[in-house]
Amino acid sequence: MPNSPQGSQLPESFWSRVRHAILGPARNVYDPSLGHHISLVPLLAWIGLGSDGLSSSAYGPDEAFRALEGHTYLAPFLVLATALTIFIISLSYSKIIEHFPEGGGGYIVATKLLGNTAGVTSGSALLVDYILTITVSISAGGDAVFSLLPLDWQPYKIAIEFTMILVLMVMNLRGVKESVTSLVPVFVAFLVTHAILIGAGIVTHAGDVGRVASETGAGLDGGLASLGGWGLFLVFIRAYSMGGGTYTGIEAVSNGLGILREPKVETGKKTMVYMSMSLAVTAGGLLLSYMLMRVQPVFGQTLNATLASTLFGDLQLWGLPLGHGFVWVIMFSAAMLLLVAAQTGFIDGPRVMANMASDLWLPRRFATLSDRMTIQRGVILMGLAAIATLAYSRGDVRMLVVMYSINVFVTFSLSQLGMCRFWWQRLRTQKRSPWFRNLLLHGIGLILCGSILVIMVFEKIGEGGWVTVVVTLGLILVCRAIKRHYRSVAGLVREIGETFEGLPMVPSEKPGKGAKVPKIDPTKPTAVILVGGGHSRMGIHTLFTIFRLFPHTFHNVVFLSIGVINSEFFKGDHGVKEMEEKVMESLQYYVDLAHGLGIPAQAAFRVGTDVVSEASDLCIELSREYSGAVFFGSELVFQEPKWYHRILHNETAYAIQRRLRFAGLSVVILPILLFEKPEKREEEMNEIVSYRAT
Repeated sequence: MPNSPQGSQLPESFWSRVRHAILGPARNVYDPSLGHHISLVPLLAWIGLGSDGLSSSAYGPDEAFRALEGHTYLAPFLVLATALTIFIISLSYSKIIEHFPEGGGGYIVATKLLGNTAGVTSGSALLVDYILTITVSISAGGDAVFSLLPLDWQPYKIAIEFTMILVLMVMNLRGVKESVTSLVPVFVAFLVTHAILIGAGIVTHAGDVGRVASETGAGLDGGLASLGGWGLFLVFIRAYSMGGGTYTGIEAVSNGLGILREPKVETGKKTMVYMSMSLAVTAGGLLLSYMLMRVQPVFGQTLNATLASTLFGDLQLWGLPLGHGFVWVIMFSAAMLLLVAAQTGFIDGPRVMANMASDLWLPRRFATLSDRMTIQRGVILMGLAAIATLAYSRGDVRMLVVMYSINVFVTFSLSQLGMCRFWWQRLRTQKRSPWFRNLLLHGIGLILCGSILVIMVFEKIGEGGWVTVVVTLGLILVCRAIKRHYRSVAGLVREIGETFEGLPMVPSEKPGKGAKVPKIDPTKPTAVILVGGGHSRMGIHTLFTIFRLFPHTFHNVVFLSIGVINSEFFKGDHGVKEMEEKVMESLQYYVDLAHGLGIPAQAAFRVGTDVVSEASDLCIELSREYSGAVFFGSELVFQEPKWYHRILHNETAYAIQRRLRFAGLSVVILPILLFEKPEKREEEMNEIVSYRAT
């Protein structure tokens, strides 16, 4: 059973050369160190995935402080509540990482613990969330830079933001690790400059702690007198909820667990610690600095820009206005970190899409990898959707944060609910397990996340929140329709497979006990049949159709299949060797069947990321070995063809046919009628069996 892992033999087209020049050459899937080269260590994971959480300090604390309006004396309590929430959600997701080491985050948790309906809801919310991750990060970064520029420059902001999305899309098509490594200096610059910003804001006003304490006490007395206890609590809860954007990136690590360095669980938990500590210190420090510096909103500026200008704007050294330059450095580093955060949408969004495609909620092609080991179609779709969202919102960060936060907390709430159910069930089966401590943790997380979600929807449904709800519900309906279609097709395919049950077989593994295995003669006409993997056995239909349409024509049959390396590759236990074994097992079935029918048969396969490229190259090799080879593929034919069939079903055979025509090879595509009556297929099968027997 030959297999050929060598490279392409068709001449490379002009566009292929351009693509490889921009994105880099194809990776070798047989390289044993490939997983090591493309995975992320904790530090790089903190940058590539944790930056989403840390960057939210650019807009989360800003929104929360603005929502306090005239009640800034509540800021110390807001600092404590924010830090506590970060640690609770982060700790709960560390537990999720332990129990779901294969990754997938909220989608996998909801699916396995709450069922398919919760799973598709969480997955759809996550997809919209990651589109908004890209958009809100790019928009907030643009605001950070343009806060320091004249208002006349504002019209150029949206064009630059569009450009940055395209740049990130290309970087991620090159590879995850490459895109993250190139952004390390940006991440370090943000940490250093914001440590100085927060440190200066607190240290220079450390002597005002007594004043702040007395103002806080007086403010509470006044607030209680004017609003009452319940009214003051509602003001605080509203500000706390409006700062929900602060927590939006915490789930990113559990979603992207598949691309972390082994041991993945330990790497993921370390990354969660780095992210939670840095986010709590940064967000809490900024809120405290706003209060100490008595920062007031300025039109066209973020609160961080106002804080930096107040602290350093007038700083001079030897008569040089270095303070203004340092303010620029602070805000530019924030903008660049937000650019890094947008990276998370390009990393985790396609991964969620691939998981959903594997479960048939989305077109299956979204689970395949490019030759650079990236989920190429997912990256492109996320980029285009982010561009469309940016165009709709015109870069309005406040609207985007509302849209963003709603879906984040839908996923958070479902994940916490699923884990609560998980530990409640452990109560009955594992009395010695620490079920109560874990149930309490996820229960508190559920209350926090659910409360923020309800208040966010109630407060902001008319300010852009409705768009998120409508789009997410629409995506859920589309996903359900796709899965219903795939199930229907699977039923029809299963009916075809059942027709061929009971075929005469001669086990090839027992050739010495009366079995006569026919010999291949490469000089005689050979039918090369492209068959898929799995157990659908559609290749049997193609085999019978060939001998029915071309009787007494072909002496040999070669079954050809491609093992596709998809997103499962990143889960660690689905490597190239496992894929080869799966493909060989599937092909052996066809070879045994052909031998049982008295047909000389052999099999050939390859493993790769691009079915069309690998199959085309293998066909060329086989044409050199079998001088009279004719290649056959198959196509599913529906009784009522719809426009979406081309989206949901790969037209692989036609793509291979288009490539092989340049090599002068003949490819015949045979229809498989899904609406054909089983009786007719049985009649054809009996006809072929009796023909081969004589």
